[in-house]
Amino acid sequence: MTSAALAVGDRPPNLEKTIELPDMVAYAGATWDWHRLHYDTDYLATKGLPAPLVDGQVFGAYLAEQVQDWLGPRARLRRLSFRFAQMVFAGETVRVTGAVTAVEDTPDGTVVTVEQTITVVGEKERVAVKGATAEVVLQ
Repeated sequence: MTSAALAVGDRPPNLEKTIELPDMVAYAGATWDWHRLHYDTDYLATKGLPAPLVDGQVFGAYLAEQVQDWLGPRARLRRLSFRFAQMVFAGETVRVTGAVTAVEDTPDGTVVTVEQTITVVGEKERVAVKGATAEVVLQ
C-alpha cells in the first residue's frame, strides 16, 4: 500500500481470529501472565465464569497486526490506544475492523490514523474492544 493511495474512509482487510486455550497458554508463557483467570477452569467456576478469559493485551496485538499487515513493512506503529467493552472467552472468534480517519504528510513520513473495533462474532455479536485508534507512520 502506498501512502499516495490512502484516503479517509479506506478500510484495512478484516482480521479474524479464533482464540483457543492453547493459544492463551502460549501467550501467557510469552508474557509471564499466569493469572488463573486465563486457564484454570475449576477456579473460573468459583467465579461464575463460563470459560477462561482472554488476556486483554492480546487485543492490542491484533489491532497492531491488522494495520501492519495491511500497510506493509514501511509501516511503524507510533501510537495505539483502546478500551475494553466486554470479556472474551476461550473458544470465541473475534473480528478486527477499521477505517482510516486521517492521512497527514509530516517530516517523519505519512501519518495514517485508523479507528478500529474488535467484535466477538457468532450468534450474539458483541463489541469487545471499542475506541481503538492506531497511528501508523509510513516512511
